Amino acid sequence: MRVAAGAVARAGIPGVTIRAGLIEMGGDRAQAREWSIVDGNPFFAPDADAAERWAVKLDAARKAGSSLGAIVEVVADGVPAGWGAPIYGKLDQDLAAAMMSINAVKGVEIGEGFEAARLTGEENADEMRAGPDGPVFSSNRAGGILGGISNGAQVVVRFAIKPTSSILTPRQSVTRSGEEVDVSTRGRHDPCVGIRAVPVGEAMMALVLADHFLRDRGQTGRQR
Repeated sequence: MRVAAGAVARAGIPGVTIRAGLIEMGGDRAQAREWSIVDGNPFFAPDADAAERWAVKLDAARKAGSSLGAIVEVVADGVPAGWGAPIYGKLDQDLAAAMMSINAVKGVEIGEGFEAARLTGEENADEMRAGPDGPVFSSNRAGGILGGISNGAQVVVRFAIKPTSSILTPRQSVTRSGEEVDVSTRGRHDPCVGIRAVPVGEAMMALVLADHFLRDRGQTGRQR
């Protein structure tokens, strides 16, 4: 349902391109961002070398009856400056809520995200200079959103997917009556549910951007 709704929303956002890919699996992070190859491998990976490594890693986890976590990155190009709000209805607030609503998601970051906590103010600042068509940012650590409002740069969101809990390895638990038991899942087993979250992340980005496009049009009369 999310992906279907996202397809409709995407069609109604003029000039905006949304792409997503798996950028990390089981702690192995992709280095490249070749978005043109995402649909050409089973991991939706923007890095061909990473996709080859992940195939081996995932097969080993499957045979062991275990599972792996993953990180999905979603980017949007063409989002104009001005979408969002400084307090209520922030663009990053709505994006974080949308991504967090996806099953198995345990963390969301915008732009530099948690890495920003390890930087100084000088390192984290996205400096600006005058360009031929207006201000130009020298970096995009803010992920295209400042003060809850889009700044015209690429919007970058990442979310972390936990390892599937339905694994074959026995895990300790308790029954409703309080008795200690060992539980192992039999039957269907998904060694990395994060792979299937890629198109869902794209859809959620589209839904949020469509909402903010319509809000902005209603408030300002702008058509994009």
